[in-house]
Amino acid sequence: MNIRCAFCQTPYTLSRVEMLDALQEIDSQNLTHYDAHCPRCRRATQIPRQRLEMAMPNWRNELKEFEAEMKEHPQQEAPLPAPEGTPVAEVESKPEPKEEKPTAKAKPAPKTSSRQRKKPATATSSKGKKTTKKSK
Repeated sequence: MNIRCAFCQTPYTLSRVEMLDALQEIDSQNLTHYDAHCPRCRRATQIPRQRLEMAMPNWRNELKEFEAEMKEHPQQEAPLPAPEGTPVAEVESKPEPKEEKPTAKAKPAPKTSSRQRKKPATATSSKGKKTTKKSK
């Protein structure tokens, strides 16, 4: 089913599996619409129940066929991706290295550019007010 996002106008499609999931959710919760999320902006576009049912009129039969197909050919979960440059066998066999805490080092003095103005020095008078000393 072809859909256009109501917010960013990006066209995208709902696959057969997504439509079956949507129709199942609508039927089980007795909803009037399904929220299809845009792959670009992630906002939800409402799709009326009637439109989904028109696109897949015999969805209950198709759901039974899909479930039978999945029982015949079960899918395994995809393995987690390995870090770049290392084979999968090495990643599984190596223990994780312990993180070392960096030693305390003296921080270098901040650099000042010629464009920065130096702030005038302030001193506190005996009355508790701050005064600015003028340099000559």
